[in-house]
Amino acid sequence: QVVVDNRGGAGGVLGTLIAKQAPADGYTLLLGTSAGMVLNPLLMSKLSYDAFQDFAPVSLVIVNPQVLVAHPALPASNVREFIALAKAKPGQLNFGSSGVGTPNHLGGEMLKAMARIDIVHVPYKGGAASITDLIAGQVHLVFSSAPSVVPHVRTARLKALAVGSAKRTPALPTVPTVAESGVPGYEYTTWYGIFAPARTPTPIIARLNAEIVRILAAPELSQRFQSQGGDPASSTPAQLTAYMREEMARWTRVIKTAGIRIE
Repeated sequence: QVVVDNRGGAGGVLGTLIAKQAPADGYTLLLGTSAGMVLNPLLMSKLSYDAFQDFAPVSLVIVNPQVLVAHPALPASNVREFIALAKAKPGQLNFGSSGVGTPNHLGGEMLKAMARIDIVHVPYKGGAASITDLIAGQVHLVFSSAPSVVPHVRTARLKALAVGSAKRTPALPTVPTVAESGVPGYEYTTWYGIFAPARTPTPIIARLNAEIVRILAAPELSQRFQSQGGDPASSTPAQLTAYMREEMARWTRVIKTAGIRIE
């Protein structure tokens, strides 16, 4: 039996601290995010936890492809056309995000840098607000997780230009990746993983990992995740640690180029 204790606040910092301070007995776990375990340590100079020292990785759980969506009136149907439009109108197009330093902000900054375009960032107080304004035509495009925007794409309230992942998502099989649409090497996803407090005994970590891997392999769970646009992705604890370090290296470059900092 699992009880979810949803502690929102401070970009996930509050809930992460509660997990950090919990007994290291395997009964309190953290559903960590790419923002909380990778981006916050890079952006916040006074963060009160260390993603590597204060937590024991258990397993990756899911990777969410991010979808670049636009208002239907935007005169671009794919990334190549959008890049051409942005270069013809430098500083006149914009992209919304759920706030400064959030994953979809950094996804847009990475596109700006790799495509060498000048588009304006419009931060919102949450992802839902940015999608609402995109549908209303107040911003030109938004990077968002597939589960948040696939329903709007299917009803033609938004159009999908590309997905940020390295491969196409089953939820939008005809939508190409950004990399295959004129920006080779581009990859932007968000992810969730299970972490235990540091000093949790290794046998407990191994047991938790084995159970999570078994559950994620169940066809019904895999189909449910994929129908919403997510890809189930289990791992060993060591693989999750290595993945986090790769993510940190990738986003460090983006953050430095864009000059982003959150105090």
